[in-house]
Amino acid sequence: MSSWKNLLLKIGDNCPEYGNSDDLKDHIETCFGVIRRELEHSSDDVPHYIINCAEQIPHKIPLYGTLVGLLNLENEDFVKKVVETTQRKFQDALDSGNCDRIRILMRFLTVMMCSKILQPGSLVVVFETLLSSAATTVDEDKGNPSWQARADFYVTCILSCLPWGGAELIEQVPEEIERVMAGLEAYLSIRRHTSDTGLSFFEEDDESGKGLVEKDFLEDLWHRVQALSSNGWKLDSVPRPHLSFEAQLVSGKSHEFGPISCPEQPDVPTAVSGITHGKQKHDAELKYPQRIRRLNIFPASKSEVDMQPIDRFILEEYLLDVLLFFNGCRKECAFYMVNLPVPFRYEYLMAETIFSQALPGAFPAVVAGAVRALFEKIADLDMECRIRFILWFSHHLSNFQFIWPWEEWAYVLDLPKWAPQRVFVQEVLEREVRLSYWDKVKQSIENAPALEELLPPKGGPNFKYSMEDGRERSEEHALSAELTNKVKGRQTAREIIVWVEESVYPIHGLGVTIKVVVQTLLDIGSKSFTHLITVLERYGQVISKICPDHDKQLMLIEEVSLFWKNNTQNAAISIDRMMGYRLISNLAIVRWVFSPENIDQFHTSDRPWEVLRNAVSKTYNRICDLRKEIISLKKGVTLAEEAAAKAKAELEAAESKLSLVDGEPVLGGNPARLSRLKLHAEKAKNEEISAKESLEAKEALFARAVEENEALYLSLYRNFSNVLMERLPDASRAGTLQDLKSTHADAMAVDLEEPSAMELDNENGRPKKSQSNGGSSGNVYNIGEKEQWCLSTLGYVKAFSRQYASEIWPHMEKLDAEVLSEDTHPLFRRAVYSGLHRPIN
Repeated sequence: MSSWKNLLLKIGDNCPEYGNSDDLKDHIETCFGVIRRELEHSSDDVPHYIINCAEQIPHKIPLYGTLVGLLNLENEDFVKKVVETTQRKFQDALDSGNCDRIRILMRFLTVMMCSKILQPGSLVVVFETLLSSAATTVDEDKGNPSWQARADFYVTCILSCLPWGGAELIEQVPEEIERVMAGLEAYLSIRRHTSDTGLSFFEEDDESGKGLVEKDFLEDLWHRVQALSSNGWKLDSVPRPHLSFEAQLVSGKSHEFGPISCPEQPDVPTAVSGITHGKQKHDAELKYPQRIRRLNIFPASKSEVDMQPIDRFILEEYLLDVLLFFNGCRKECAFYMVNLPVPFRYEYLMAETIFSQALPGAFPAVVAGAVRALFEKIADLDMECRIRFILWFSHHLSNFQFIWPWEEWAYVLDLPKWAPQRVFVQEVLEREVRLSYWDKVKQSIENAPALEELLPPKGGPNFKYSMEDGRERSEEHALSAELTNKVKGRQTAREIIVWVEESVYPIHGLGVTIKVVVQTLLDIGSKSFTHLITVLERYGQVISKICPDHDKQLMLIEEVSLFWKNNTQNAAISIDRMMGYRLISNLAIVRWVFSPENIDQFHTSDRPWEVLRNAVSKTYNRICDLRKEIISLKKGVTLAEEAAAKAKAELEAAESKLSLVDGEPVLGGNPARLSRLKLHAEKAKNEEISAKESLEAKEALFARAVEENEALYLSLYRNFSNVLMERLPDASRAGTLQDLKSTHADAMAVDLEEPSAMELDNENGRPKKSQSNGGSSGNVYNIGEKEQWCLSTLGYVKAFSRQYASEIWPHMEKLDAEVLSEDTHPLFRRAVYSGLHRPIN
């Protein structure tokens, strides 16, 4: 890498490139000298590289802004190119809805204004352009309030710039910035408060209505900015290196920033309904998402000590940017996360921010405290968050030799098998076995040996026709052995199908046929994942022949589950691969998941839910892939049409020319050239026809996939509704989750209203024990099994609804009509609506 590029990347770091110095002024001067010399030879790469650095290492933007300001003193044309390039990138980002680029480039513009590169009035015009678009969007008469998410995003971008340049704007253009502040306040008065219902980390937050009462993210940011304004825009969490060069920078030329425009808002649907509004609102929130939903694990006395209100927002911006741009570079990610340009400690806030993104942390002691605090609240944790917590924690422990003080949680064995804390420990141990091996995990819990009870079974396949355990040899054993020999003898799938149809099915019937074929093929493929894939590729046709419909596929899944009853992971993998090879349909999987045996496990095991998640995800991925392929094919059709039209025009132009043959004028050009042009035109036309046929075929597949998608979600939610209606108490007794929790505990004094920021009793963040969650001081879990089953299942309903909302919304009218009717239990309807972020009427 060129030395000037390396210096740009490393500026602000304590590194050898800068003599291991921390002096930001020295860094800027050193880098300035090298860049200035580079511009004497070539200036083409430098502006793009500086902007790229600002975009991808945003916490260094003040340094890059000051550097460009110094370059502006000596090379105005170069800096003009930087400004123009930034303007083009910013407009492209607005047009495409690239939220991260919009947000970061606005910060860069603000810092360039501080370094006298950009006229303050130009920045105010950018602010007012975005503010005008936002105000128009939420206007009930002129706009489309369904797209408030975009309007909120624009306003958030304006507010987020003010910590980086509010002081300079107030000093240089006080009236203009006051006008902007008044406009922001006016916008906040007309927009709708956004509820986090369905997006809260803890179920009790949804249930208590906190999202309707407390400030939403934008309102909270506005109050933090107001507090900063009241403090004279003074803060320590944003470096201001330009002040060290103020006497020099003031003599630089300030450049104009070219005009920008916001994209037009989508049209309001002609037929406005709750569903059309909800669909557009979902699309807007998907394209312009709120950047973070705060997870308050620790009390503010720990996470926000020595901070101004705005400092939390700025630190979250720094941390989320590092996670965004360095998520594939763990070493650099960790380096920047622990070396942010702030003068106070922030490890507790870092842990909360990281956990809000479901990623591992950098400070083991603080992470341990966060884990303990979340474990204490696990019964109230959102189901999707709970699953992510399990997956993360097991992975985290695998990177630390599986070391954890399990004796602290040994009391879960005294809790009922459905208690969330006990289920959490059980699922973490199961995931650890996947990441290591059974004996290693058993060794890791030697300080709490009784927890071995929660380990998954030790053992491999449960092959029904194994001869190793001295079982009596039956006729089915002989059939299995014969099939094994045929596979080892490399007989084809067609030959085995003939054998099944002539020698097995007519004599032994369907049940035995499926058992023998499925169990035997799974046994042959049980040695490794590669063996399984090989068997399915070679002999999947045999399975497909004997299991052509949903009823038989249900029997097939049951055999797979029995074969791998001691290994949840392999059962899930086998079913998933069979679905991938179209041997099992997603509807058959839904039926299996909602079979009586699995329904009884809904609150005590993730086994059926993992299979269901895989099936829905695979269906979702298929339809997403088809969409991408159709977009690509449409581009291909456009190119083919253009090429065919061009070839035709060239041919017609050649044919229309007059040329002399034997001294006489003849219509048409050179015969050889005409022949070539005809061939080229025919080829281009054929390619156009082929491209259109490919597109039509893919669109037909997509239409079929959409129908399958609709059938899947109707089946899924119909099954959810049926099993919940059978078990939920009457709506008059259980209209809320709190009512449901209290059903079993009317005679017990249970404190179910713990604060979301849990009190910690020492520096390592060990939470005080909770009676309702089964703490060691009482070992009590006061929610009955039936009630916990309902709570868990409702949690999964909301999780599925939220995760696949994009595919569910197109089928909402049918779901409303066929599943979510008036006689549906309100708790079920609330779970679906919350997951879809749809208002609950």
